[in-house]
Amino acid sequence: MKAFHIKLLVAGFLANTHLKIVQATPIFMDVVISALVSDIISRFMSFLISKYGHNSCLKNKLERLQHLLLRVHMVVEEAEGRYITNAGMLMQLKMLTEAMYKGYHVFDTYGPLELIKEAGEVSDSYALDFHYVRRFHLSGGTIVSREVKSSLENLETVLDNLKEFVSLLNGCERIFRNPYSTYLYIDNFMFGRQVERQQIMSILMLDDHPKIPAVLPIIGGCRVGKKTLVWSVCSDERIRSHFSTILHFGGDDIKKFDERKVMPLKTLITVEFISDISDCEWLNFYSLVASSGNGSKVIIISRLEKLARFGTVNPIELRNFSHEEYSYLFNVLAFGSSNPLDHPRLAIIGKEIARTLQGSLVAINIYANVLRNNFSVPFWIRVLNLYRGMMESNLSLYGEHPKSLLQKDGTIIDITAFCPSLATNSLRITLLTGEKFKYDNKRELPVMGFGDIIAGSVTMPMKFQLVWESRLAPYTVISATCGAEELLSTTSTRKKRKIVCTS
Repeated sequence: MKAFHIKLLVAGFLANTHLKIVQATPIFMDVVISALVSDIISRFMSFLISKYGHNSCLKNKLERLQHLLLRVHMVVEEAEGRYITNAGMLMQLKMLTEAMYKGYHVFDTYGPLELIKEAGEVSDSYALDFHYVRRFHLSGGTIVSREVKSSLENLETVLDNLKEFVSLLNGCERIFRNPYSTYLYIDNFMFGRQVERQQIMSILMLDDHPKIPAVLPIIGGCRVGKKTLVWSVCSDERIRSHFSTILHFGGDDIKKFDERKVMPLKTLITVEFISDISDCEWLNFYSLVASSGNGSKVIIISRLEKLARFGTVNPIELRNFSHEEYSYLFNVLAFGSSNPLDHPRLAIIGKEIARTLQGSLVAINIYANVLRNNFSVPFWIRVLNLYRGMMESNLSLYGEHPKSLLQKDGTIIDITAFCPSLATNSLRITLLTGEKFKYDNKRELPVMGFGDIIAGSVTMPMKFQLVWESRLAPYTVISATCGAEELLSTTSTRKKRKIVCTS
């Protein structure tokens, strides 16, 4: 009966194509039917493979990617524990770390999603708002599989070219690390910047002309870690033994610099410039340092690219971390010693939080510390929604992301989203940074931490001072005065408000 129906279908097909067949022989019909059945079976098998087979394939690729990342990470960690002076090796190390962070970004993005799907669980409704989650579901995994394959090929290429690098690495001197700083690795470590750190140390350790002090400019944007990098170099045992003394100055201090501070000692001087200075002022300072003739050196720290003109060597430029590096850092800080794959839902939410923070190093430390103390999905969603609300409010009011507002003078930031108990139809809670915070028992305003208002663990007064202190030297303190103000007066006083970045 089925064969009869198929013959009817074939006859209809031939009629529709206007083929004039007077009589279809049984042999001809059998050939056509066989071809059609074969094509239908082939299409059906392809459908099954595309629908179910890619799951196993993607899982295998992710496992392979995890294995390669482990191998690459071992080499990178070993390299970070050595003094590398070879410029070619530093360039290769940079390429290696970039490939590693890109690989981790792909694995940390799709690994948790695959675990949830493998367990037969449907992603929560909140996660469907995330771009990469929607793409994972809508593409059926094909686009994701291609991204994982590309990352695999990239890592395999990098690993194939590591033989010479590893061989040369064995000849590099090890960096001494004391057990205490290793124990506090999660909270008290300088992430990344290993290539830049090695470049700075190579310049400082070079014994050049003693009467022509080397001047190394380190230029970078607001709060990208310039001072943290310099202080990390200055705390290294080789640098401390190479220079008799290390001095840290502000830009205004060089006008009253006393050459007796460096004579006859071999001195490393760091100078942080907030604003530009005249060539005459710089030459007066530089001539005093050069007159000692003892091999002293100077590091310039600034956001201003024009100050690189005072350098005697090429400047080192610090940029924001790439999205892949920033996402990796977020996982390290937020999950601590826990494996993100053990908390796939938190890993998905954390990925979105990291994207929303837009590379802010201050924000990532504040938020990660809060999240690490509470591995609850509703809590992480609440934190994400709070920041989104604050971000959308400032974009609506001022047309800029909170991170950008903090880096400018003469602006205010709306943090009403964090203070729902104080917010009313007539009040808005604003953040106004002031002078550098000093711990004083006689302070008038109550002091709160940024983490306190994010976690919602305290009752907020009408006016208070927010304080955050870095865990890394030079232990930068950022403070802000917060309070409720009338909505009617916000517009008229907006231009009078001022934010002063103290980084």
